[in-house]
Amino acid sequence: MLAPLSLLGWPRGAPALSILIYHRVLPRPDPLRPGEIDAALFDAQVHFLSQHFELMTVSDAAAALREGRLPRRAACITFDDGYADNWTVAHPILAAHGARATVFIATGFLNGGRMFSDTVIEFVRRCSGSLLDLDAVGMGRHAIGSDEDRLKAISALQVQLKYLPPEERDAQVRRMLDAHPVSGLPDDLMLSDAQLRQLADAGHEIGGHTVNHTVLTTLAPEGAREQVQAGRAHLESLIGRPVRSFAYPNGRPQRDYDAGHAAMLRELGFEAAVSTSAGVALPGADPFQLPRYTPWGRSMTMFAMRMMRNARMGGPAAVV
Repeated sequence: MLAPLSLLGWPRGAPALSILIYHRVLPRPDPLRPGEIDAALFDAQVHFLSQHFELMTVSDAAAALREGRLPRRAACITFDDGYADNWTVAHPILAAHGARATVFIATGFLNGGRMFSDTVIEFVRRCSGSLLDLDAVGMGRHAIGSDEDRLKAISALQVQLKYLPPEERDAQVRRMLDAHPVSGLPDDLMLSDAQLRQLADAGHEIGGHTVNHTVLTTLAPEGAREQVQAGRAHLESLIGRPVRSFAYPNGRPQRDYDAGHAAMLRELGFEAAVSTSAGVALPGADPFQLPRYTPWGRSMTMFAMRMMRNARMGGPAAVV
């Protein structure tokens, strides 16, 4: 599929910026994390991108957009949250292709923390039997007799927790674990301070993603500002560099962030922010609402086709 993309060309006359969302790069496929890419497929995708796009960090791409010098086919590889395998698995692959990524860090989970979504996955993985009964804590009963059942249970539990305020969400997770104790939950999923510094020193951009991955629209304005500022200050103290970009947690316009949050980031001196709206950023795009999408597809043919389709969508409307 590499040659056809080159021969057909990009489906836009104007320069366009594709920003791709990753979270983890697993050493090998995991049936309970079907949305996460494995090392072999990531290597193939980075090879494809390095052959057909100019790979940039988010801040550099936003500057190129503002200054009218964006390459015709530009792309950013981004990672959300701050998983340890961004360093241990993804970095060696990126380095082999001469590529840099932008890694958005939720600082509250560094050094042994665990995001609630991962706690749910690893909890369900370790539960025995064919039925998980959480009626006592208001979280229902879930079949777990097969991997397919476990995936459905994981999704249902994550949905129940996703939009709770952080303190309430954490308390409910503790009640879930108390109601059905399991052993061996991992404490090495997220980056350590040392690994984060290594990523920065290797040339990857480090961006903000709040402290607790809190959806900004669930907070009062002062609370959202504190989450953004505290996360940024922590990162800058660790890496000794300015943090110039930000990723909205969850990232859907209106539901997860609004124009007021974009204005706040501009006021705080950030240079760019990314959402999870599909499409590409075109000249004149709002640098504080840059679109991003997840590169689905287990084959490189599907990956290339979906990149082309995403480019044809253009840029999403800004939230005002």
